[in-house]
Amino acid sequence: MPTFVDRDQTVGLLKRTWAAVDDLCAELSEAEFLSPTCLPGWTVKDQLSHMLGTEEMLAGRPMPKADISHLTHLRNDIARANELWVEARRAQSGAEVLNEFRAITQERSVALDSMSQADFDAPSWTPAGADETYGRFMRIRAYDCFMHEHDIRAALGRPDRDETDPLNSALDEVATGLGFIVGKKANMPQGSRILFNLTGAVSRSFRVEVASRAAVVESLSAPPTVTVDIPAMAFLRRTGGRELAAHDNLAEVHLDGDLTLGEQLLSNLAFTI
Repeated sequence: MPTFVDRDQTVGLLKRTWAAVDDLCAELSEAEFLSPTCLPGWTVKDQLSHMLGTEEMLAGRPMPKADISHLTHLRNDIARANELWVEARRAQSGAEVLNEFRAITQERSVALDSMSQADFDAPSWTPAGADETYGRFMRIRAYDCFMHEHDIRAALGRPDRDETDPLNSALDEVATGLGFIVGKKANMPQGSRILFNLTGAVSRSFRVEVASRAAVVESLSAPPTVTVDIPAMAFLRRTGGRELAAHDNLAEVHLDGDLTLGEQLLSNLAFTI
């Protein structure tokens, strides 16, 4: 079933994240642009190259040509396409890549501002599947950019930007994959009932029950098999396949119930491409 999102809210979230990334990178030295991040082989500059490359694709730019045959960790076509934008800018300075980021996000802001709610509700391919809306694609973009912003923050030792609106939007996107995470990635057994209690900048709970298939539910049919108490940003990093940042406190992650299943779940939360 297609997902319909509010145009004004989603465009606003994208713009705020792009502005936060710009502010974060504006005063970086070239050495800081080359700081390694938690994603394989990517520096701070590479994170920028990835974000601007996706926006260039959405603006209709052709894919760049680059040799990525030396990269052995790429598992699918989307990952390979992402890497082309990054590899094509390896020789550029961080300042040059930041200027490109500013130019394309300004162009995309103008394009998004010209769109109506009906445009956002129109059918569109998305990384989550073909039977979706353009608005869902843009919510995925808001999630992706928020995650990459925090990859950069973690690499530079900067604190999280814990504004509740982008954090809640990112969590809404993760919630669409919780059934897959619990049922497929973590392989929780039939009858399992999982309660995620998120703490920190936002307090939210997600409940997943494994019946014929795992699905997010409003309420569990019985007490949870596993309860996970975890800070919201640590939850986003874990589900996004990231290492925890230095300022994430493992002592704030608590398991209750079946601890063996709980550890299995925590070790298999990643679901992004």
